Amino acid sequence: MAKMQANQMRAGMVIEFEGARYTILKQNIMIPGKGAAVIQVEMRNVKTGAKKDQRWRTADTVERLMTEDKEFTFSYTEGENLVLMDPESFEQTMVKQDILGDRLPFLQENMTVNVRLIEGEPVSMDLPETVTLEVVEADPVVKGQTASSSYKPAMMSNGVKVMVPPFITAGEKIVVKTADATYYERAK
Repeated sequence: MAKMQANQMRAGMVIEFEGARYTILKQNIMIPGKGAAVIQVEMRNVKTGAKKDQRWRTADTVERLMTEDKEFTFSYTEGENLVLMDPESFEQTMVKQDILGDRLPFLQENMTVNVRLIEGEPVSMDLPETVTLEVVEADPVVKGQTASSSYKPAMMSNGVKVMVPPFITAGEKIVVKTADATYYERAK
């Protein structure tokens, strides 16, 4: 374990707080008009899966747990679990689906994922930065709409709605950022 300042916390890190291990899901620095800045952190208990919101002052310190990163290949879903395969030993590992949270729809078969382990136990999982998805449904372009930088909603093949530029139509493949489900570019 190593101590670090609260303002150094990032999504995916694992900390120890009140005797339990938590994975950081989101962190946001809030600067009020008056007073010191605070760090608002959304985190999930590794054992129970319960989410918790916590605030720290920027000067507070937290215990960061050292993790081991290992790459796996996603095979398939079995009930509430994801079945991952070690590409070196071909051993299969089961991980709870909620380890991914809102990013679960972006998980695709044979995708290489990075899993953080503490003492051999999976505590968090990272997807690739972007994925290529097909646009299933998109509103038609309204004449004159292309002059402004307005975006329109589009339904992706994984069931997620993404705001896309007006020139994107149904049937096209686009690249989407997995962190925040935003349009990145047209697939090449």
